[in-house]
Amino acid sequence: MDKLSQAISKIGIVPVIKLTDPERDAAKLAGALCAGDVPVAEVTFRAAGAERAMRLMKESCPEMIVGAGTVTVTAQIDAAIEAGGQFIVTPGFDPELVEYAQKRGVPIYPGCTTPTDYHAALKFGLELIKFFPAEQSGGLPKIKAMSAPFPQFKVMPTGGISLNNLKEYISCPVIAACGGSYMVTAELIEGQKWDEITELCRRSVEIIKSVREG
Repeated sequence: MDKLSQAISKIGIVPVIKLTDPERDAAKLAGALCAGDVPVAEVTFRAAGAERAMRLMKESCPEMIVGAGTVTVTAQIDAAIEAGGQFIVTPGFDPELVEYAQKRGVPIYPGCTTPTDYHAALKFGLELIKFFPAEQSGGLPKIKAMSAPFPQFKVMPTGGISLNNLKEYISCPVIAACGGSYMVTAELIEGQKWDEITELCRRSVEIIKSVREG
């Protein structure tokens, strides 16, 4: 994997963030994540102002790895890069978006859940792919089954990941990192519960370390 993907894998968990008020929340959220030893964020384009949120998070915590999620058009790739975004995540496999991101020199993790998706990812030389929606698409049993014919890939499952099943997922050697929103729910963000977000991140890191460090 490239250096950025390796850095994300080392962290082990990627908060998937939807911010409705970036000016109010982005910097504080970035601080809460970093305080919990999770200096990475996937900011989704499901809310307006995603590029502003990425810029503010990166400015307030330069050490963070910040990327864009729910990317569906090439213009969003441009916007993300201009805002300081360092990686791109798409909900499905779109050859146009993968090719464009590669031309722009930014890592892209497309959503892949079928053998056809994996074949397509293989042709583009990808090494880390998103498995979305993870639980609804067969979860860990399917990820393990898919790794048999496609051992080239590391996987980042997203969708249905929580503290309850994080250990099970991260214990699988195929898993590079897990994406999750349980530590950045709308309730936590709207309620300005930054300490709770930090604590959830710390608990996640403890689980990951307990698996990887024995």
